[in-house]
Amino acid sequence: MTVPLSPTRVRLALLALALGGFGIGATEFVAMGLLPQIAENLLPALTASDPDEAIARAGILISAYAAGVVVGAPTIAVFAARFPRKGLLLVLAAAFTVGTLASAVAPTFELVVVARFVAALPHGAYFGIAALVAASLMGPGKRGQGIALVLSGLTIANVVGVPAITFLGQQTDWRTAYVAVAVIFALTVVAILLVVPRQPGDPGATVRRELGGFTRPAVWFALLTGALGFGGFFAVYTYVAPLVTEITGLPIWVVPIALIAVGVGMTVGNFLGGRLADRGALRAVFLLFGVLVLSLLLLALTAPTIPGLFAGLFAVGLASSAISPAIQTRLMDVAGESQTLAAAVNHSALNLGNSLGAFVGGAVIAAGWGYLAPTWIGLALCAPGILFAVLGGLVTHGEAKRRRSSDLAPSGARAAVGSREDG
Repeated sequence: MTVPLSPTRVRLALLALALGGFGIGATEFVAMGLLPQIAENLLPALTASDPDEAIARAGILISAYAAGVVVGAPTIAVFAARFPRKGLLLVLAAAFTVGTLASAVAPTFELVVVARFVAALPHGAYFGIAALVAASLMGPGKRGQGIALVLSGLTIANVVGVPAITFLGQQTDWRTAYVAVAVIFALTVVAILLVVPRQPGDPGATVRRELGGFTRPAVWFALLTGALGFGGFFAVYTYVAPLVTEITGLPIWVVPIALIAVGVGMTVGNFLGGRLADRGALRAVFLLFGVLVLSLLLLALTAPTIPGLFAGLFAVGLASSAISPAIQTRLMDVAGESQTLAAAVNHSALNLGNSLGAFVGGAVIAAGWGYLAPTWIGLALCAPGILFAVLGGLVTHGEAKRRRSSDLAPSGARAAVGSREDG
């Protein structure tokens, strides 16, 4: 007989899961504010000859992390669905610790790129499994809020962790920043071990069943929607540091404050998106894409001014973060029995957007279009994102309509078939 958990134990377990999200937010986003320092340290010759090209090339570290998430999330999810969830979370948090330390000590740019890829492999699986655990702890009807609670660690990291660790890296060096992140992951291992309750895996899960989710067109449309939406966000967020210093003309010490503005927006947006998702995930996706378009437009037009910069960064952070729990809930709605895959693969899509946004943003900067150009690229990526959301809605509407027709006239259909056979 299972003993019910006390409210205090549930809160502590959710906090432990969110701490892992905090570490993931730090390891994923801290490079954004340290790109100039990373480029200077790892690409000194290129920095001396072409600083803009060096910063753009350093953005490959962000793309490498995103690529690791894209590969790791579905791969780990489909093989891990049967295993006990607490044990999986412990293994994934430990892998984060080791991978982040490797990023801190790797001596060359190429090896740091490899370390960032490897460190990212557990990302999607951690969030996916943690989301399932949180949804179970929260109870029926609060799935979106459970997902948002796990993601809250990531968004709060952008308010507190990323600016603080960015400042630490600016005052010491970028390697120290990654050591600090590794410490956060080590604490996560301890917290999960102590307070997260044991939960079984899915004994009926098989690789074939989990991969079956990919046969559903609505799943692909949801993934593409999330990838393009977050591609627009990361086209901006990857190059926040030069946006602040070159477009708005502010000193380097303002970069952590700008990151706080993004992080506050992401924190507010995350909880807003979770609540909206519980009221209708697809409707929330459409609403929040509209907000993202307006936010990117605001930033593009007003970034040269201090109020415009901070208002635009806050709004872009809010809209993009709110999309994440809405997309994840949508995926779980349309994935059928492939729930572990759906919970994890959302982060593959979002980090595909991360990689796409960082790459395209870096390309337009390297082409000489300026540090504001990635904002317009982000705006352009929203159009196909909205299109894929519409196509996904049409697919599920058509499926629901066919089910209703089948339920309303099963006997008539059989009779018609019988008469054709008699004839």
